[in-house]
Amino acid sequence: MTLKDKLLAQRIYLLLGGLFITSLVVSNLIFQKFFYWYPFDIEAFGSKLFEISVGILPYPITFLITDLISEIYGKKRANDVVVVGIFASLFSLLIIYVADSVPATPWAPVDNEMFRTVFGNSTIAVFASMLTYLFAQFVDIQIYHFWKRLTKGKHLWLRNNFSTWFSQFVDTFTIVFLLCSFGIIDWANFKGLLVSGFLFKVFVAILDTPLLYLGVYFFRKRFNLKVNEEINLL
Repeated sequence: MTLKDKLLAQRIYLLLGGLFITSLVVSNLIFQKFFYWYPFDIEAFGSKLFEISVGILPYPITFLITDLISEIYGKKRANDVVVVGIFASLFSLLIIYVADSVPATPWAPVDNEMFRTVFGNSTIAVFASMLTYLFAQFVDIQIYHFWKRLTKGKHLWLRNNFSTWFSQFVDTFTIVFLLCSFGIIDWANFKGLLVSGFLFKVFVAILDTPLLYLGVYFFRKRFNLKVNEEINLL
């Protein structure tokens, strides 16, 4: 690979990392709004499918990006992005804490009470989400590379979906459990949110499989990569 190609590959890696971190931080900040989408008239434990947090919307993007980075740049580069995402979440927590500590002016469009209503639970939620997310993402990367080794780089759909489904169940169960434990969400909604959140993520994971194939095709064509070949940025 030429120096020019390596520089391009590095720029794309940084872009993917930026999209990953943005999706992660934003999902942790907007989680308190819940929405409904009723494609089917089905109830799960008293809750209709799908009643879920808007924080779920950018979340599957992070798993698509780590799968793409895992496939093209390797396991270490994918783990690096996850670790940076955790530090970004911690930094966002610090900013929120400082912003919440200073008093609002009498004429501010957003007063102290409104700010605390929107962001007041962010500290607990982001901390819980970080612990959950860190574990789920590392599980996703481990399973992805297990299937990649087992299939010798073939059957991309298999490792993409199996790794995401398992890790997303771990993520959904743990975060809903923690939010209920902290009193942010009532326990009566636990089972319904668990089923809705997981099934929604499974549905999105199936839909993003063609996008992963498209991304992998682009990289292999642009950088002349063989099946199971990875880009070494060093």
